[in-house]
Amino acid sequence: MSATPYQARHLTQEQARQRLAENGPNELPRSAPKNVLHLLGNIVTEPIFLLLISCGAIYMLLGDLHEALMLLGFVFVVMTITFVQQRRTERSLEALRDISSPRALVVRGEKICRIAGRELVYGDLVLLSEGDRVPADLCLIDSSNLMIDESMLTGESMPVTKHVREIRSDISMDHTVRVADAYSGTLVTQGTAQGYVVATGEHSALGKIGKSLSEIGNEDTPIQKETGQIVKKIAIIGMILAAGLAVAYGIMRGDWLNGLLVGLTLAMAILPEELPVVLTLFLGLSAWRLSREHVLTRSIPAIELLGATTLLCVDKTGTLTANQMVVRQLWSDTDHHDLARHAKDPLPEGLHALLEYAILASHRQAFDPMESAIIRAGQQLLTGTEHLHNDWELIRDYPLSRELLAMSRVWQSSGMQARMIAAKGSPESIIDLCHLDATHTHRINEQINAMANQGLRVIGVAQVKFEEKELPTLQHDFAFEFLGLLALEDPVRHDVPQAIAECHVAGIRVVMITGDHPSTASSIAKQAGILNPEDILSGTELDALSEQKLSARLRQTNVFCRVRPEQKLRLVQAFRAQGEIVAMTGDGVNDAPALKAAHIGVAMGARGTDVAREAAALVLLDDKFSSLLTAIKQGRRVFANLRKAIIFIVAVHIPVIGLSLLPVVFGWPILLMPVHILFLQLVIDPACSVVFEAEPLEPRAMQTKPRNPLDRLFEKKILLHGLFQGIGLLILLAGLYLWSRSQANSEGVSRAMLFSTLVLSSLGLIYSNRSWYRTRSVVRPASNQYSHWMSMVTIFLLGLILGVPSISRLFAFDGLSTLQILGCITIAAIAFIWFEGLKRLKPV
Repeated sequence: MSATPYQARHLTQEQARQRLAENGPNELPRSAPKNVLHLLGNIVTEPIFLLLISCGAIYMLLGDLHEALMLLGFVFVVMTITFVQQRRTERSLEALRDISSPRALVVRGEKICRIAGRELVYGDLVLLSEGDRVPADLCLIDSSNLMIDESMLTGESMPVTKHVREIRSDISMDHTVRVADAYSGTLVTQGTAQGYVVATGEHSALGKIGKSLSEIGNEDTPIQKETGQIVKKIAIIGMILAAGLAVAYGIMRGDWLNGLLVGLTLAMAILPEELPVVLTLFLGLSAWRLSREHVLTRSIPAIELLGATTLLCVDKTGTLTANQMVVRQLWSDTDHHDLARHAKDPLPEGLHALLEYAILASHRQAFDPMESAIIRAGQQLLTGTEHLHNDWELIRDYPLSRELLAMSRVWQSSGMQARMIAAKGSPESIIDLCHLDATHTHRINEQINAMANQGLRVIGVAQVKFEEKELPTLQHDFAFEFLGLLALEDPVRHDVPQAIAECHVAGIRVVMITGDHPSTASSIAKQAGILNPEDILSGTELDALSEQKLSARLRQTNVFCRVRPEQKLRLVQAFRAQGEIVAMTGDGVNDAPALKAAHIGVAMGARGTDVAREAAALVLLDDKFSSLLTAIKQGRRVFANLRKAIIFIVAVHIPVIGLSLLPVVFGWPILLMPVHILFLQLVIDPACSVVFEAEPLEPRAMQTKPRNPLDRLFEKKILLHGLFQGIGLLILLAGLYLWSRSQANSEGVSRAMLFSTLVLSSLGLIYSNRSWYRTRSVVRPASNQYSHWMSMVTIFLLGLILGVPSISRLFAFDGLSTLQILGCITIAAIAFIWFEGLKRLKPV
């Protein structure tokens, strides 16, 4: 690094301490700590939790301590999950702080020292070299062959060449200077530099993104809102009815103790305690299933929302593409080789020198992704030839400059007197170095345009054999020979085209948002299978559009290029304003605000930054775009299975509620006691939380459009279907009770037959509602064996209750004859026929 007059203008340790005290550390400000008691208080006062706590209190009043403790334990689990979810924003900011505060090499008090990045202050002189992460926003005062990877901020897959601009000599002391050339968190891939700190912490480019993260709030999903409202309404109605029933029973019969028992039984029958359990357990088990498919769920409620996703915004670099440059084509005046089409063919002999000198013009320990790709291509195509020169000695570098975007490297072989010079750079610069005539230049430019139209990054390569001892000062003084062109690309992931095609079949629109050049964006979009890849909207054009014009343009445009972070956020918000359910994928820091603003943010886990992962709802641990389809399928399956569970819950509660009310209306003895309802929970709860959750995706579910975002989980047709199922079962049970009472003349026998039929019919409800397809109720794929096991366990327990006298007495049962048991089975079979018939009369 050359000496400059600015190197003498550095801060002393005392000046640095003063500025650190005045301006604070070079990190994002930590959010105010949450008051745990206040947070827990807010959670506990939610209606859904008050309902669960009330149920636990009822169980305690009934003396069932075990059931009460289990229910209250579940309340604690749900509260913990909610608390963890509300800390997600803080974790996003903490991850951003980790990235934004690497260690830095600075000049302090005429000494070079390495300090923690958080201790940097405005005016510090920072020294950079290959492999360093820029610790703050810097204004460069000197650079040598400097290239910086800014993909985490801009989305550009290629490193950016940096040059020194004209600056004021008093920059280290003037706090009004805020012009940055290198940005905090970016990576130096090549060269060295010196620069003054002009922005730290939240004032840096990285810090502004972190600030925007903190300003974007989280919101409940439609299912969470709807479930909360339904539970609250049913809880209020149920409590009023239960209290009214207890009072009516007491007044009519003068038996206030049994009146309280009847009221509590009705309350237990009405209170939909399964709903919050179902919602939480369905989503929790779905998150577990997704983890087995290498998809990490950071926001569990987002799973069900995936099923309604209508639009998928994808970042190009690291999402559609592998974020790893590869050599795609080699071209010379005599040969042309496309590695994508002829991957297994040997490299033509006429192109060996082109690749040989492209390697010699690169660093052996490359940080730059383009140079890494060239070296990998050499190892693949030139191994075993005489064109790899690991024993050659590097004599001198001619770096890139503002005037000439080409670099040359001078090599010396122990067996040769002459030196070999290899040059690579922009094709225009290499043509200039080779002093080519107009005809030759025209031919090369035609090839350059053809490659650029394919979205390829093109570089030129040249070489010269230099016999003289004294090396010239300028690269132009060499008599370079043009060798050819090298075209590179960041290839589309192999699984992406198929995944995008499946998205289109499933009615999900896919748009690409990138910081790349229009031709590159169009080429990648075409390869990926995105619709209308030629219709492109640039960031500059985006800024010129009003909200109304942008809304109109969004309806047909699927490719957005040269987009800045704040523009990504604007696009996501504009799509949301049009009523789309937006999922956004990305892997860079620049994606974090849009990931958080989308309904579902999806980050890449292997290559993604911590900030992107923390801001996202889902993380694809294997970076496979196809894993996102798995998550979408899971979202559709979850919503469909939740509806099945709700139909079952409604249907199974109707007869329980009816059998609690009928004794009061008709003066019958109490038919259902709390112990009966508790046993029914052994059927209802596993059915809701295990059996229905494990149901596989229905046929053709991914060949239909996403459900309407306005569709409700508790839709009218869903509730009516469960209501009709339940009313039909209630009528059968009431008729069975009247018949058994007239035949057996024993309340214990009637109660036993009634309860047995209710349990068996509940199993029939499970089998019928497992699928809404007519022929798939009983015979289902072997992937879900939970219903069979649960049926066997339930029948075994029912047999114990009926067959063991001591247990029968606890349930107030008398023994049943074989004929009476067959009667129960017959009524349950008739009920199942009714359930199946409803699917034909009024399909869901």
